[in-house]
Amino acid sequence: MIRLLILYILSSSLLLACHAQNTTKIAPSPVITAAERTELYFPLIRHKNIAIFANHTSIINDVNIVDSLHKAGFSIKVVFGPEHGFRGTADAGAKVGNETDPKTGISVVSLYGSKRRPSSQDLKSIDLMLFDIQDVGTRFYTYISSLEEYMIAAIENDIPLIVLDRPNPNGFYVSGPILDTAFRSFVGMQPVPVVYGMTIGEYAQYLLGEHLQNKTRKGAKFNLTVIPLKNWDHNSVYELPVKPSPNLPDMASVYRYASTCFFEGTVLSEGRGTEKPFQYFGHPSLPKNLFSFTPRSMPGAAKPKLLNQLSYGWDVSGDPTAIRASINNTLQIEYLLEAYRLFPQKDSFFLKKFFYNLSGSEQLYQQIVNGLSAAEIRLSWEPGITAFKKVRKKYLLYKDFE
Repeated sequence: MIRLLILYILSSSLLLACHAQNTTKIAPSPVITAAERTELYFPLIRHKNIAIFANHTSIINDVNIVDSLHKAGFSIKVVFGPEHGFRGTADAGAKVGNETDPKTGISVVSLYGSKRRPSSQDLKSIDLMLFDIQDVGTRFYTYISSLEEYMIAAIENDIPLIVLDRPNPNGFYVSGPILDTAFRSFVGMQPVPVVYGMTIGEYAQYLLGEHLQNKTRKGAKFNLTVIPLKNWDHNSVYELPVKPSPNLPDMASVYRYASTCFFEGTVLSEGRGTEKPFQYFGHPSLPKNLFSFTPRSMPGAAKPKLLNQLSYGWDVSGDPTAIRASINNTLQIEYLLEAYRLFPQKDSFFLKKFFYNLSGSEQLYQQIVNGLSAAEIRLSWEPGITAFKKVRKKYLLYKDFE
């Protein structure tokens, strides 16, 4: 009787184990960035004099790539830094000077100060250029503009370029107005939508194929290598391990940024100087029954808009997963329309020139002033988005979202 009971227990346990195996979902493999795939690019950079465009997001297992390569004995001759600086501490828009990195002793040349592109003198002894920056996938986030300038320098000086790819946290959709190149600026250099749905590596291929090939010497082919990601596609959810800039401190801000950055082109605070940049926005003139906040001076936002002024507006912070779902694969321009509707001095709502640069033309401004609905505005984007998607497909390295 005891033996039968033991056999029953054992058989029941096996059945339960088999059932658990059949119902338990296998966890997805972790995303491996190109920088971590050292076996693919270390052989390409060995015995080369290297220039690298990097910042605090350029990490290999929590260690900055410059520190890692320097320790491994690679010959890094110069580091180029973007907006916010190489170590990522400067305010948005603040000019950053050249320096010697105190940790490695390597010369750091700012490409967000007196110049935006490496000079021939900067690249005099360079055999190979590397690019490794975490982007967030919006046209006005300046790292893709820095990439373009860096690529042009590589082309003009006939130096091979390796781009180490990183995930695009907003790579799961394409949305927004297409930039009119008459409004080209550092917050928008090419005719792409606000959200263009490409990784930095895919975008590099797009730039070369569509816009920069004519800068090569006649008949020459530019040597661009993109080291790909592993275990990532355009539907993947990827949480950034390091905040990409001081005012995108978490994934909620990264997801909201594409929609709420438009407030930088208005007199409203976009939340800089608060604990929730790009999740709080408002102005002292808006109705007092709205959410209230006060921008303060803080690291990364020393002089925020509406400093120390009690402002009224909106709090669109929340759980990142819920925010991502609520985006519904399109820019949420309802915030902008409602803020304009409630703002009493409509003639002073927009900082026109900068708003045109952010939106890519005068069209969105005119649509808002003329009272078009969000649905009508989105409909006007569709022809441009459809045409762009056809071009975009040619340069994708990973399974698309549709």
